[in-house]
Amino acid sequence: MTAAEPPERLGPGAQGAPVVAVVMGSTSDLAVLRGAVEVLDRFGVPREVRVLSAHRTPGDMLAFGEQAAARGLKVIVAGAGGAAHLPGMLAATTSLPVVGVPVALANLSGLDSLLSIVQMPRGVPVATVAVNGAENAALLALRVLATSDPSLSAALDSYRLELAQGARAQDARLTDGCVTNDGGRRPDVVP
Repeated sequence: MTAAEPPERLGPGAQGAPVVAVVMGSTSDLAVLRGAVEVLDRFGVPREVRVLSAHRTPGDMLAFGEQAAARGLKVIVAGAGGAAHLPGMLAATTSLPVVGVPVALANLSGLDSLLSIVQMPRGVPVATVAVNGAENAALLALRVLATSDPSLSAALDSYRLELAQGARAQDARLTDGCVTNDGGRRPDVVP
């Protein structure tokens, strides 16, 4: 995709005023940040998705951060690659929680982005997830929201149970017939 081509469109998301913003430096980051959007949509949390470049549109980025809380946003998920200034610059403009997503680029596999986002100066925190960890960024945003939303908290508890069931199913497939009832291994069966 070139800069002139529009990115694939995202669905409208949940009804209502957005409470989480997913922002990125350019649409090239959408392949990663789409994971955050999908998690927010799965949980029915209204969101907005924006391109705000710390380097190409700094005025727009600053205005967005300064107005975010007044517009009703509660958490910002910000992804960036390379110099990755977007999450930190947004955190400098608002008291809202900012979750940074380091986006891997071709050269340093995202290490440059990770270090840029995680090494914030004292007083300007950015919660930072793994390189390309947009899904976890959205889940962290949801956990922040769930502190004052019992139904969202219950939905996250159900999600954790789903994850546990999936892990147990994987364990059962891996060890099928290889483990005795008391937890010991059958010597005649190799997994």
